[in-house]
Amino acid sequence: MPQVVRSRIRALHGPPPVTPLPHRARSLADRDAVAVLHRAARVLLDALPELTDRLVEALREQEPAYRAAMETEAAEIWQEVHHSLRHNVASLIQPREFREAAHRTSRWIGETRAEQGVPLDAVMHAFRMGGAMVWQDLVDDTARRSPEDTRLLVHVAADVWNFVDEHCAVVAEAYRQAERRLSWRRENRQRLMTAALLDGTARIADLPDAAAMLGLPVHGRYAVLAVAAARRAPHGAGEPPVTLPEDTPALWHSAGELELAIIPLGPAPADVEPPAEGEAEPAPTAEPAAGLDLLAAELTAPAGTRTGISSVVEGLASVGDARRLAETALRACPASGGTILLDEHLPAALVVSSPGLGTALAARVLGPLDRLDPADRDVLIETLTAWLDSDGSAQRAGARLYCHRNTVLNRLRRFEQLTGRCLTRPSDAVEISMALAARRLLVG
Repeated sequence: MPQVVRSRIRALHGPPPVTPLPHRARSLADRDAVAVLHRAARVLLDALPELTDRLVEALREQEPAYRAAMETEAAEIWQEVHHSLRHNVASLIQPREFREAAHRTSRWIGETRAEQGVPLDAVMHAFRMGGAMVWQDLVDDTARRSPEDTRLLVHVAADVWNFVDEHCAVVAEAYRQAERRLSWRRENRQRLMTAALLDGTARIADLPDAAAMLGLPVHGRYAVLAVAAARRAPHGAGEPPVTLPEDTPALWHSAGELELAIIPLGPAPADVEPPAEGEAEPAPTAEPAAGLDLLAAELTAPAGTRTGISSVVEGLASVGDARRLAETALRACPASGGTILLDEHLPAALVVSSPGLGTALAARVLGPLDRLDPADRDVLIETLTAWLDSDGSAQRAGARLYCHRNTVLNRLRRFEQLTGRCLTRPSDAVEISMALAARRLLVG
């Protein structure tokens, strides 16, 4: 008989069946078998503490996950096993009275073990070990007291093992539901903490917990990306709106119409330990801006996507500042799309940071051009922009515009006459450059 039991245990390592068994009428032999089962189960109830001790010891020897838990909560696990055995064995005798209580116990165990992080396989193994031990004790007690009745247990063996499988299914479902709840709570906490960092509302005291939760260093360098996609992905698609260079870590967060990414850039210079005596000096690292240059150059995005990249900030507490800088860079991005690295477009960032003043500057400097025919006005502005982008070279500006350098010079002189500005005067050149940026970004 023990060999039969061991074979049955090996067969139970697959997933538990979930299809309910059809009701069938019992024969006289079945009713006699049930009576034998009830007598043996009552004996188990009387010896429940000893059965609990044996099962707990078997778990300690055979299941590493429970062995670790027993080092800190041995009494709690003993009570849990005892409670489960009492309800389950009683269910074999009085299923109507104890079935729901036994299910509640199994659900509670599944939820508790999920919250404690015990693997589901270990929990299922524990239940199957308990079922195997109960069945073996039922057989052994019957063989000891009434050997001739042992054969009758064959008629109820399927019922007993279906009962074990039923509780394995209850445990597994409760475990998975608890796991989903825990995962949702964890992800929600991560979203809330990420939002607090980006909003600048995270408390200093919470930063160590946030760093541990998000896998980010408290002290280090950070940048933030702000992305406004021309076509937003469907809700929950989970795909980043832009493709970053390979091996670039990024923590993405949705904020209304924007997608934000926290980019860790490594330890702050103060956190780098000096070399020990006799060791060579470490190779110099690139400046933070150089790393962002590479990020901006290799970043790819769908057509029409606008991306702003902040300056580098020091420390997790400054991520909120980086977010504001990234949004400023985004406002300096052309409506047609592109990537703007704030450190390389500071004058434009100044303009969009104060839209009222920027619009007033554009009207003051470029307003006289609005009295021209729109086509004529646009030619002058296009020529002026090309000349500034060519570092004041009429030759290169002409090549960009497909016209002679003298044509460029004539248009520039006309601009000076209409606006009263002198392109060779530094203060006027600065105002003109910023007015053009304001007209492009604010006025249109």
